[in-house]
Order: sequence, then structure tokens, then C-alpha cells
Amino acid sequence: MTSSFEATFREEWPRAVAILTRVLGDLSLAEDAVQDAFTKALERWPRDGVPGSPGAWIVATARNGAIDRIRRERTFARKAELLARLETVPAEEDADVSSIPDERLALLFTCCHPALAVEARVALTLREVGGLATPEIARAFLVPEPTLAQRLVRAKRRVRDTGIPFRVPPDHLLPERVPDVLRVLYLVFNEGYAATAGDTLVRRELCTEAIRLAKLLCVLMPDEPEAFGLLALLLLQDSRRDARVGPDGDLVLLADQDRSLWDSAEIEEGLRVLRRAEGLRRPGPYQLQAAIAAGHAEGADATTIAAVYEALERLDPSPVVRLNRAVAVALAGDVETGLRMIDGIEGLDGYGYLPAARADLLRRLGRPDAAAASYREALALTDNVPERRFLERRLREVEGPRAGA
Repeated sequence: MTSSFEATFREEWPRAVAILTRVLGDLSLAEDAVQDAFTKALERWPRDGVPGSPGAWIVATARNGAIDRIRRERTFARKAELLARLETVPAEEDADVSSIPDERLALLFTCCHPALAVEARVALTLREVGGLATPEIARAFLVPEPTLAQRLVRAKRRVRDTGIPFRVPPDHLLPERVPDVLRVLYLVFNEGYAATAGDTLVRRELCTEAIRLAKLLCVLMPDEPEAFGLLALLLLQDSRRDARVGPDGDLVLLADQDRSLWDSAEIEEGLRVLRRAEGLRRPGPYQLQAAIAAGHAEGADATTIAAVYEALERLDPSPVVRLNRAVAVALAGDVETGLRMIDGIEGLDGYGYLPAARADLLRRLGRPDAAAASYREALALTDNVPERRFLERRLREVEGPRAGA
């Protein structure tokens, strides 16, 4: 697949799937029709040339393919109704599809519906809204392609069988549904920013895709401050991507990073987006996380950053936020208090960053035996190779004096 065709695929796939899903009321059938249309495009466009309106060509071809499929299926439920509804979709390959309402936001809310398991939401969003192929998603999350394919099949079946509506939720439901969408995009980015397993710390393609989807969400929901807060956070975090891994592939902590490697253009964009979010005057957790990332980018002192974490904890008293605040307090100079805060956190069993953070504070307090025990606990919970190398190096450091005794 050429880069130009791939770009067209990423751009037109979600729009075409959304249009056909709205008409057919069946995500699987819509996806099959659009997939067939892109298969034909891959065969015909190199020979006949790319049409003037690739999106219209895909929609028209998918529409005609869906009609053929439904006509062949004798037992297709609501056959006459579906054929009639498909007649409303432009059949001309050069039609102006911009006149058709943009249904991508409805598609995003459908894929992120809370009735779906979290891993299904992530996979379905990347497939249908992001336009990533099944093998790409499987590689990104280090799962076998058949496993990922089955996950997608089950998710689409659940959308159909449970009657998940294809729509943007009504106003009274939006406040409780927007966080579902934001969380999925955040999870996609986090898996790219600090991969849970594998030989590399950063998976650039997932970070890039999460940012692209967050930008799409901001276009579709221009009055949602937390969408802009999330985008600002992702941009500011991503700006440090090249500095987080050394030439040898090892993890480099924030304090040790070469700031000349930070992406200044991405920082400027992140700060600009954060100001847009703050201008809407409805603060939320993603905006505060973005403010913390902005503080790091602008060189704020540790005490200031710890204070923002305190404000964040008031909005989101989750165990992970409490852990991050404890680390910030320790970095601001009060290591003992930070350690006590970590020891009081519950609900993070199996979360490798907690024993890793505890180990670091114990090391700084000159308690090597306790630090070593926590480093071993963190290692047992970590599958990412660069992170393991970092923890093993720190473990050797705290064990060193005893080894030479």
C-alpha cells in the first residue's frame, strides 16, 4: 500500500464507515462494504488513476456493494427497508459527499460505549475511527492477529446484539459519556508512550494516532474543554518522546533528559491548545494534567508542580493520581512524606510503577535493603525490556555495597 493510498484510507475509512453505519444500522455490514470498496480501489486506482473525489468514490462503491450483498441474501432481515435507505446515499463516484452530515463523532461514541470491554473499545476505535488495519493494531498491542480479529468480531457483534445506538448522546448524557471517549484515546496514547511489553519503550505510531484522533475530537466537539485538555496533554507529553530513550535504547528519566531533544513546535502547539481549553472556563482532570506537563516544559519548580498535583487529586482522587502526587512531593524535597503517601495507597496491586516509585524513594533515603526488595517487586511486574534494564541497573546499584562486602 503506497503512502498516498494509506493516507486516503486513514482519512476516508471512518467517514465512509460512519455514513454506511448510519444508513444500515449495522457496523459489521458497513465495514464489510467499505472494506470491499477499498479492495477495489487498490486494484483499479493504480490502473485507472485516483478519482477526483476519492471519498465519494469509496462511498458510492461501498453503497453499491452493500446493495448487491443485500439483494443476494434472501433471508436478510429488513431487506426492502435497507435497500430503500441505501438509495439515499449518493451513487455517483464524483458526488459531493461533504453535503452528507459528518457522522464520525457518532462512530467514535459507538466504539467507546461503556457496554463494551475497555480492550474492545480501544481496538474498535483504532479500527473504525482510526482506520488502522487489524494487523497494525495486533502488532501495536503485541497480541496475535487472530486474537485481535476475534476481539473486533465480538465487539461488533455486541454493538449489534445489545442495540448500542449509533449516535452522539443527547445533551443530558454527554457529561457521563465524554469521559469514555477521552479515556480510550488516553489509553491508546499511554500504550504508545510507555509500552506495557516488548523491546521498545515508545511505540510512535500509537502516540501519533492518539494525537490525530484527539485533534479530530476537538474539531467535532469545539466546545468541550476536556477534549482540548487531553490534546494539550498528549502534545506536551509527546514532545519529550525523542529524549525519553538514550542511544542505547535505555530509559532516560525526565530529570536526566536532554531538553534540546524536546520538540519545541509540539510544545508551543500544546501550550496554545491548553490556553484554548482554559478559556472555556470548565476545568477538568485532563486540563490539570496538561498544566503539569506544561510546567515541566516551561521549567516550573517542583513545588509548583506538586501543588498542581494536589489540585488534580481533589478532582480525581484515583490511586494513580495519588501515586503521581506522592512522587511530586518527594521531588519537591519531602521524600519521607512522599514515601508515607505511597505506603498509604490502596488499589494498585499489580501496578509496577508503585513499587518502582517506592524503591526510588527508599534508595534516596539510604535504605538499600528495602529499596532492593521494592525493585525486585517492580521487576516481577514489568514486561517492557527498556524499563526492566533500568530497574535491573538500579537494583545492582543498591545491592553493590553488599555485593562487595
